[in-house]
Amino acid sequence: MNLVFYNNTTAEWLIAVGIAVGVTLGLYALKTVLVRRLAIIAARTETKLDDILVAALDATHFYVLAVLGIFFGARYLTLAPRVDLFLTRAAITVGLIQGAVWIDNALRGWLVEYRAARGDEPGRATSAAAIGFVSRIVLWSVLALMLLDNLGFNITTLVASLGIGGIAVALAVQNILGDLFASLSIVLDKPFVIGDFINVNGVLGTVEHVGLKTTRVRSLNGEQIIFSNADLLKSRIHNMKRMETRRAVLGIAVPFGTSEQQLREIPGLIADIIKSQPQVRLDRSHFTGVGPASLNFEAVYTVNSPDYVVHMDIQQEIHFQLIKSFAERGVQFALPTQALHLVDVNGERALRAGAATPQAESADQAP
Repeated sequence: MNLVFYNNTTAEWLIAVGIAVGVTLGLYALKTVLVRRLAIIAARTETKLDDILVAALDATHFYVLAVLGIFFGARYLTLAPRVDLFLTRAAITVGLIQGAVWIDNALRGWLVEYRAARGDEPGRATSAAAIGFVSRIVLWSVLALMLLDNLGFNITTLVASLGIGGIAVALAVQNILGDLFASLSIVLDKPFVIGDFINVNGVLGTVEHVGLKTTRVRSLNGEQIIFSNADLLKSRIHNMKRMETRRAVLGIAVPFGTSEQQLREIPGLIADIIKSQPQVRLDRSHFTGVGPASLNFEAVYTVNSPDYVVHMDIQQEIHFQLIKSFAERGVQFALPTQALHLVDVNGERALRAGAATPQAESADQAP
């Protein structure tokens, strides 16, 4: 027991091993008890936050506990400075990795619960995916820098080098980064979400997917149209799904020759027909003026429904009633007409010649 190995007796080595094993088993037992007790408490609550924390704690790896046990056991021994430094850095390294694993598991658990709680909002899935992707990149990047610092690297120089290199990389992949930030803008600002029917510069379709670089839209013809996120945000986007009402302009034209009394009745007639429709609010109905071949009327109304089929049904019924009412009153609808006036050039010349002859004769008879 008094034999000396590496500046420590056999008894000291046995005590150190006992401490290492005891700390490892003690930490493992503590972790097991905590997970079980906290799981029972979390099952009684409605919030999912405690379930996420329990799942993260349960992700504690045994090798981390073993390294910590060895580190505390080695504190009892007299070791060379190099060995002591190695054990210290090893303990800090596994501790940092375990902390990152806890945060990563908690983040993934939160994302799963976030999606499940908002399953009726398809756009939330894209938001959660983008936020989770960026958060995990930041997490593991910070961990890598901390590990390098713990291992003795000068991260100040490294960070400066990464800054210069980052500028070069950013210039090389600026289009990709532009689409990435545009994706985050779509996720956070939500000009549209998955399932919305949008109009982008005359292209109509339903949003199917919002990715980190592109957005995919299913057009009315059935094909899939893929937009770059950056280009999409630069365009004028009409979100038809968020429409609450529809404004419609009704134009009517009657021919010249319609009596004044009929003209005065037409605006009120159109107004009464529009008011009789359900879910419609009349804005105005007027005789707007004289056109090239007709007398024109215009009515503006609002349909209190975003449904396009409802709008077309109402417009159809208004047209049917207008045709019926005009027929009852003997009012005609104007037809596209053109009046062509022909001039007899030879006749005009003869007329001018005949008009000029008496003047010439009277001039000859003058004394």
